Amino acid sequence: MKTILITGGAGFIGSHVVRLFVNKYPEYKIVNLDKLTYAGNLANLKDIEDKSNYEFVKGDIVDSDFILKLFAEKQFDGVIHLAAESHVDRSISNPTEFVFTNVIGTVNLLNAAKHIWKENFSGKKFYHISTDEVYGSLSDEGMFTEETRYDPHSPYSASKASSDHFVRAYCDTFGVPTVISNCSNNYGSYQFPEKLIPLFIHNIKNRKPLPVYGKGENVRDWLWVVDHARAIDVIFHHGKV
Repeated sequence: MKTILITGGAGFIGSHVVRLFVNKYPEYKIVNLDKLTYAGNLANLKDIEDKSNYEFVKGDIVDSDFILKLFAEKQFDGVIHLAAESHVDRSISNPTEFVFTNVIGTVNLLNAAKHIWKENFSGKKFYHISTDEVYGSLSDEGMFTEETRYDPHSPYSASKASSDHFVRAYCDTFGVPTVISNCSNNYGSYQFPEKLIPLFIHNIKNRKPLPVYGKGENVRDWLWVVDHARAIDVIFHHGKV
C-alpha cells in the first residue's frame, strides 16, 4: 500500500483531489494535511471522511519540526503539494504570510522528503502544484508553455515562482524526483467566495455591485476543478521528473 501525502486537502482544489484519490485508489493510504485556515473546510470531504484509506492531519507546513516528524511517522511514498496562500489581494495586504507558507512551507516539505527518502528515490515523487501567474500577463500568443519565461508581478505570483525554483533546485541538486504543473484559474464547488465566479454569484443573488478589475478588458482562462483534479492524477502517475 502506497502512502500519499496531499497538502491543503481541505481547500478548494485539494478537496477534489483527495476525494478522487480516496475513491479511485483504495489500495493507497491518503493522508490529508491541512492547517484549516479560512480557506480550508473539512465539510468539503464529509462524503469520504470515514473511508478506511483516508486520514486527516491538522498541521502547518511552516512548522519544519512537525513536518519532519510527520514524514518519519508516515513514511510517505509520494507528495501532492497544494497547500498555499493563493489570493492576490491578500498577498498585497500581507506579503510576508505568502513568503512563509508558499516558500518556506514548500522548502520544509522538500527537506523532509529528501531526509526521509535518503536518496533512495525509487518509486517516490514530489508533485508541486503551481499557478500560471508565475508567467505574468498573457500577450498576443494566447497561452503559456513550459518554455515561457517567469515574470511574476504580485507577491502571490512571486512567492509561487520562488517555490517552483526551489522544487527544481532540489531535483537538480539532491536528486529529489519532482514534478511541477502550472494551472490557470479554477472554478467549481467548494470554492471560497472571495474568488471571482462565486463572488459574482453571491453578489448577484444579494443585489450587490460586481467588482470588475480595471476596465473589464482583462481576459482570464478558466478550468473546471474536477478536470484539474483528473489532470493531477495523470501527472502524478505519469508525469516526467
